[in-house]
Amino acid sequence: MDRAALFDVDGTLTDTNHLHVVSWWEALRQSGHRVPAHAIHGAIGLPGADLLDHLLGEDRDHEGDDRLSAAHDTLYATYFDRLSPLDSAAELLRALSDDGWKVVLVTSAQDRELKALRRAVDADDAITDTATSDDVEQGKPAPDPVHHALDLVGVGPRSAVFVGDAVWDMKAASRAGVTGVGLLCGGTPRAELEEAGAAAVYGDPADLLARLGDSPLSRLSA
Repeated sequence: MDRAALFDVDGTLTDTNHLHVVSWWEALRQSGHRVPAHAIHGAIGLPGADLLDHLLGEDRDHEGDDRLSAAHDTLYATYFDRLSPLDSAAELLRALSDDGWKVVLVTSAQDRELKALRRAVDADDAITDTATSDDVEQGKPAPDPVHHALDLVGVGPRSAVFVGDAVWDMKAASRAGVTGVGLLCGGTPRAELEEAGAAAVYGDPADLLARLGDSPLSRLSA
């Protein structure tokens, strides 16, 4: 039986959430918006346009959105050569791939950013495919990116697990009928991940790898 292990990237496999927070905070500040860093952190994981709607409201002038997103992208790009993987991220992906899982990255990152993230994780040999929010009409927390990821590898929802660090990941998984596994390394509290639908929560990729045999992934037989 084919099985799919879907993974968010920022905050799940790479230690990058706070870099996004700083980049969005500065981009917003440059455009005259005062948004607390904690509010920005809660929106990380949403596609750029949805993140701005979440932080600034949908009923607003969207004229400056492209400039805001471009400022964030420029600021974040200064970190590309310093992006760090979370502990055992590559080892976790390889362990699953070696066990016959199809590993798919489900991310909002595109082009240069995605390449930088994949360089940081350094496990391309274990990655089957990548699904991005640009491939679908709606990004997380809609189920569309999860459905698209499953379509890429020809696996059904009941034979898949989605590992992520944000409530948006867990909601997308739940809405797609996929088991969600939460990680705390992105900074989201356990209670929020569980409330959003996580079947189990672990500290980081290293913790999940160490407890793989007792995790929801072990319940999907090869």
